[in-house]
Amino acid sequence: MISILAIHEFDPIRNIFIDFGFVTWYKYSLMILIGIVIAVVLGLREGKKLGVKGSDIIDGILIVVPLSIVGTRLWYVIFEFGNRYLPTFQNKGFIAGLTDVINISDGGLAIHGGFITAFIAVYFYTKKKGVNVFSAFDIMVPGFLIAQASGRWGNFFNQEAHGGMIGGVNDAGTPLLDLDAQRSFLEETLHLPDFVTDNMLISERPSAGFMVPDLSPGADAGDLIRAAYYHPTFLYESIWNIVGFIIVLLLRRTKWVKSGEFLAFYLIWYSIGRFFIEEMRTDSLYVLNTGIRTAQLISILMIIGGIVYIYLIRKVFKTKPYYEVIKEFEGVDVDGNDKPNKPTKIFGEKSQEQNATTNEEEAL
Repeated sequence: MISILAIHEFDPIRNIFIDFGFVTWYKYSLMILIGIVIAVVLGLREGKKLGVKGSDIIDGILIVVPLSIVGTRLWYVIFEFGNRYLPTFQNKGFIAGLTDVINISDGGLAIHGGFITAFIAVYFYTKKKGVNVFSAFDIMVPGFLIAQASGRWGNFFNQEAHGGMIGGVNDAGTPLLDLDAQRSFLEETLHLPDFVTDNMLISERPSAGFMVPDLSPGADAGDLIRAAYYHPTFLYESIWNIVGFIIVLLLRRTKWVKSGEFLAFYLIWYSIGRFFIEEMRTDSLYVLNTGIRTAQLISILMIIGGIVYIYLIRKVFKTKPYYEVIKEFEGVDVDGNDKPNKPTKIFGEKSQEQNATTNEEEAL
């Protein structure tokens, strides 16, 4: 039911976490940092089970993470250079343009660039360190999924990476639903909490939406601004990644997956979700002037790559089942700290006690 009492005020959540005066820490980077920390903790725990030293993982993170951030930024800048950055270079000079390119405080990171950079860097790092590259990929995948899920909330605080206006617009650009109906979709259909719903009231452009009170910083009392409610595609992708993360955790304790195959799962799972969610977004990067969304094209290529990778894992590389790699390192002190790995429960596998009981029954 549509609430006619809904109050619509443009009052976005503050996107600054801490302002030290000389430097500002934005919530966007905070959410990315939280995702990285979770990924590191998970990687250290599973890496030990796969025979990878914690020190090798930490050293790899110190190399791969900065390179990945550079990769995400370069990918975004390359595809947005003509529209967003070239005018700054032309009108304000080289220094101002370069400063704009390296400024990520207001967003502008494209995950596909980070993904490609990260996996290339990991490949060469494992070769140098003598670490099994398939185990390294398996360690990375759940971390990537949960880090991306966390990072999307950074987009939320910046009011970016959202979808189109709820209900859409007609040919003249007039919204097809009023504000009450738009808000009702978020509250009563998606059952979102108020803080999410409130922050999806976005002023994207002067000609779109309805006039509402402007309570944002810098606005004067009585000011109005044109705004509307938009689809929270950041949330759709975050949930999709969390579901994928949970599936990976479950599959890791089964006998179905080969070592290295979680990379294929990531390529296929993430790309399926991203392909459809990208269609809803209003800030897509495009391949030149073709009208082809870059993320959708890359998603198709990643899905194909994931399928080919599964074939290579099973028919060419013929890696061991993931659970067998874990079993190899049970009781092994990988890090040399007198803490050998404990047995890992595999779904469908009997414990030693169950096997002993079965043997006794068979003997009788």
